[in-house]
Amino acid sequence: MSHPAARVLGMLELLQSHHRLTGAELARRLAVDERTVRRYAATLVELGIPVTADRGRYGGYRLRPGYKLPPLMLTDDEAVAVLLGLVAAERLGLGTEEPATATALAKISRVLPPVLGERLAAVQEHLGFTLRRSEPDARPATGTLLTLAAAARQRRRVRLDYRSFSGAASHRRLDPYGLVFHAGRWYVTGHDHLRGEVRTFRLDRIGEVATEQEGFTVPDGFDPVAQVTRSLAGVPYAHDVEVLLETDLVTARRRVPPSVAELTATGDGVLLRSRAESLDGMAQLLGGLGWPFTVRRPDALRDAVRAHATRLAGWAERGAD
Repeated sequence: MSHPAARVLGMLELLQSHHRLTGAELARRLAVDERTVRRYAATLVELGIPVTADRGRYGGYRLRPGYKLPPLMLTDDEAVAVLLGLVAAERLGLGTEEPATATALAKISRVLPPVLGERLAAVQEHLGFTLRRSEPDARPATGTLLTLAAAARQRRRVRLDYRSFSGAASHRRLDPYGLVFHAGRWYVTGHDHLRGEVRTFRLDRIGEVATEQEGFTVPDGFDPVAQVTRSLAGVPYAHDVEVLLETDLVTARRRVPPSVAELTATGDGVLLRSRAESLDGMAQLLGGLGWPFTVRRPDALRDAVRAHATRLAGWAERGAD
């Protein structure tokens, strides 16, 4: 940043990203003296950018509150990072139900230099994802996401209307401990005062939500991600499954998603607990892991594993002389 104009722009960027910086801090970051910092501040004022200087012990330079800055100036690397982030968010469903991701992507693309724009367009056209695209109707309203995030940050209770999987409506009062994005869906987890326990709710099933004045305290060591994945693994299905896997916990977690089963290390291996809608599907999962295992329950799972093994054996004989 040897050119004076570059340093002036650098000072503007620093003031955009910090509420207030002292003259000494700016001088150190820009590699100039404090007298030069004052001159740079005067230059920004001449350009119509309202930089104010506060004197005293807690003084420093800052932009006038409420001032709307011109469009951000991005380097090529920064533009690539932003665009790839927007593409990934749109593909994985990380955004909300409003089409803001697509419109933001279009706006940034329009102002890119032609050569860079064409190169990024080529990336978008030929970029594939191994993760499935999320369902459009699983995205929450922007207001719902922002309200819950603010309440979680401020430790404020909320009241909300919720629609269950079966369509049953209920009114809840919730202490939101945290937000989690998992498998293409947004969740909030916290203490549900209707049930008197920690529960997990999908944001796309939440209707009206409002923040209350009551505060709350998050339990020590509470992990929202672990809570959500554990609660999803325990969603009631037709069969309670327990299988002992002959492997270690680290290896098992690489192959078995937390949304599929709860894994616990034991002296004999790893205990897999799950609730399966289809025992045939569970048999296929166990067979694909490649580790020895012992079915503890249900007995019907043993039959499903045998049937799966028979099918594999039959397929192996196809084409044999």
